[in-house]
Formats: sequence, C-alpha cells, structure tokens
Amino acid sequence: MSSLEDRGEGFEKKFALDAELKFKAEARRNKLLGEWAAELLDEADKDTYAKSVIMADFEEAGDEDVFRKIRGDFDTKNVAMSDEDIRAKMHEFMAIAVDQIQNT
Repeated sequence: MSSLEDRGEGFEKKFALDAELKFKAEARRNKLLGEWAAELLDEADKDTYAKSVIMADFEEAGDEDVFRKIRGDFDTKNVAMSDEDIRAKMHEFMAIAVDQIQNT
C-alpha cells in the first residue's frame, strides 16, 4: 500500500506545482498585457495600470474579468481595438509568460 500512497503523494505534488506555475504565468501575462494596454491608453503610470490589470483577474475565475477591464478602458479612452485583437494579445502574452516562467 505504501507504493500506492507514494504515487498519490507524487500526483498531489505535481498538481500543486502545476497550479502554482499556472498562477504565476497568468499574473505575468496580466502584467505584460497591462503594460501593453497602458502604452495604448497613454497612461502616465504604467506600473500602476499593469497592477490594476493583475488585480482585475481576481474578480472571477477565468480570463473574462481581465478582458472586460481592458475592453472597458479601451472603450473609455476611444482606443480602436477589436475583441479578437485583445484576445490574441492575451494569448500571445500567455505564451511569453509561460516561456519566461519556465526559463527562470
């Protein structure tokens, strides 16, 4: 039975590590996304804006809260950007974030 328990512990540790890496990658993606959006929005304090994008991710599970934050801010400041382009940037920055996390 010890072998089975060891396997179970191994799976639990891998699950915890995967969840931690996913959280870090999403936070990094949101920071990159916030910096990109801050440039387009002509925000004076890019770090503060990027942090607000990171915080927006805690409103609900998934990426829709982050998307709504960016979409709403772009609409308020009349930044012409399609939903598809925003989602493409989210996807692009996620790939960059995962690469950065794995290579540090």
